[in-house]
Amino acid sequence: MALTFVLEPAVTAEVRDGLLDLWTDVSNVGGAVGFVAPVDREVIRPELVKHFVAMAEGRARLLAGFDEEGQVAAAAFLTFNTHRLMTHWLWLYTVMVHPKHQGKGYGRDLLAAAADAARSLDGIEAIRLTCRGGHGLERFYGSCGYKEVGRIPDAIRVAPGDERDDIFMLLPLT
Repeated sequence: MALTFVLEPAVTAEVRDGLLDLWTDVSNVGGAVGFVAPVDREVIRPELVKHFVAMAEGRARLLAGFDEEGQVAAAAFLTFNTHRLMTHWLWLYTVMVHPKHQGKGYGRDLLAAAADAARSLDGIEAIRLTCRGGHGLERFYGSCGYKEVGRIPDAIRVAPGDERDDIFMLLPLT
């Protein structure tokens, strides 16, 4: 069954907790979403709050994917640029699909929904994201239409002696 994607869902306690669980579970299976396992919800909570603040200030939008039981199964944050010369593109942050739903095409569905959401926003012509090297994410994003436009070698230190590239990807929408 397909996920149902909602741009700017009401952030109820269930959605908040679902996002915390999603982010925690993705992190703990090695997902490249800003943390290194093991983590718990309380480590992730401050970062989620930062996203909520950006949403409240109108700087970001939440795109959530809900499974057939109404649980948060996927999410990404579309974040506007505040620099006056870069308002024609936005960032896609914290792209996640719950581990129990991976391998079903939901990642592609999430990226397609994010592109549709970005196209619905006035003046947005492209989406940029960064991804952590060493996971093959650049190949996945590339297969979804993103183009690698830059790479900083060893910019991400996962652990001492485990440095990864920071890879910049772009999806033109026009």
